[in-house]
Amino acid sequence: MRRMSNIAVAEKQWFGHPRGLSTLFFTEMWERFSYYGMRALLTLYMVGSVIQPGLGFSVEKGTHIYALYTMMVYLMGVPGGWIADRFLGHYRAVLVGGIIIACGHFTMAISGIPFFYTGPHP
Repeated sequence: MRRMSNIAVAEKQWFGHPRGLSTLFFTEMWERFSYYGMRALLTLYMVGSVIQPGLGFSVEKGTHIYALYTMMVYLMGVPGGWIADRFLGHYRAVLVGGIIIACGHFTMAISGIPFFYTGPHP
């Protein structure tokens, strides 16, 4: 009987780690790539010329929006974690988070100011 439980545990491993860790790793990697990639380009896009790819915002307005974006990324972890712990559970929290990030990316593909304000905020 002991041998069967060892086999069952071995089958649930992924490179020596629990299978759920792979989902968490790839979701976290995608989120980090999205966030830090957005941080690098967001202000440049906002203050860029309208003739070139950009919105033509002033530097002051662009950096203000960037600061709000960065602040909200860190602040939303608290209510998001509370919702995940109380209502969604581990699996659904990762799934819903990934869907929200994907929706943000798809929204950025549509041009227009309303889509800009909803798109870059995962």
